[in-house]
Amino acid sequence: MKKMLYLIGGTMGVGKTAVSKQLQKDLPNSVFLDGDWCWDAHPFQVTEETKAMVIDNICHVLNNFLACSAYENIIFCWVMHEQNIIDTILNNLHTENVRIRCISLLVDETALRNRISKDVERGIRTVDVLERSLARLPLYQKLNTIKIDTTGKSIQEVVQEITK
Repeated sequence: MKKMLYLIGGTMGVGKTAVSKQLQKDLPNSVFLDGDWCWDAHPFQVTEETKAMVIDNICHVLNNFLACSAYENIIFCWVMHEQNIIDTILNNLHTENVRIRCISLLVDETALRNRISKDVERGIRTVDVLERSLARLPLYQKLNTIKIDTTGKSIQEVVQEITK
């Protein structure tokens, strides 16, 4: 059995987690890892040490999922706004007999503003996320990934695009 690894990137508010959770439900024998779970600290600190640690955490968990015979589909989502992040993760995984699909979820600026504003109102995100998310949005065009625009699409429509 050939395993499938989905790397789903995108800026904050683009729908990575929602799409990944739906993929997990729709695909057989699937497991899901959100990269944020590997770096959930307070205070959140971005240093060379913490960046290396999170990559190591992610690769360790993904390699465990890849090695486990119970899982056929491994779904990973994280911001992944630089090609180096994707390459570093892939270079540290045991991907023999694994098909890999690298995807960047995109959205237009108006929809992103609306999504993040709703999240801020619900207390899910802080207001500073909006500017950081908008600044990262154009970076995804430069990546060696399949681009999927989520603007005006349901979660199920995006999942269908990923699985075709």
